[in-house]
This record gives sequence, C-alpha cells and structure tokens, in this order.
Amino acid sequence: MTKAELVKRIASSASIPDVTAAKALTATLEGITGALKRGQKVALVGFGTFSVAKRQARNGRNPRTGQSINIPAARVPRFSPGKDLKSAIR
Repeated sequence: MTKAELVKRIASSASIPDVTAAKALTATLEGITGALKRGQKVALVGFGTFSVAKRQARNGRNPRTGQSINIPAARVPRFSPGKDLKSAIR
C-alpha cells in the first residue's frame, strides 16, 4: 500500500476529504519522526512501539571490490508490533 492509497482509505473510512486525510497522516508521521529524533519512544497501544536503537560501529566488506571498510555507529529506528497487530496478521 502506498501513502496515496492509505490517504484514500483514511478519507473514505473517516468520511473526510482526501486533502484533510493527507494532512492528518503527514502530521502523524512528522510527530512520530520528531519524537524519535529526540530519542523518545512512541507507543500506540495495540499497534506497536517505535523506538531508536544504537547500532555499534563495525567492519564490513565492499561487495564489489571485496575491500574491508569501516561502518560507523548509527542511531536506527525500530518497530515492535503490539499484541493486537500480531494477532490480526495471524
């Protein structure tokens, strides 16, 4: 499902115009992104939890040349699905 398809589904489900649904979705995604940038968790009960994890620096290999490279440490987003989401997919 693309963002445009999700906007259409939100609009039809909530009986609101597509533009309003798009603004709501964008605001939601910006809120989640902003919280993760600040290092906070975002917990949507039943759906899941978004968090930030630290990935250690490590050595890797360039697949084209086989040369060893250093991969720096990074902060990466994580998602842990909630109980309701897990059971809905089963």
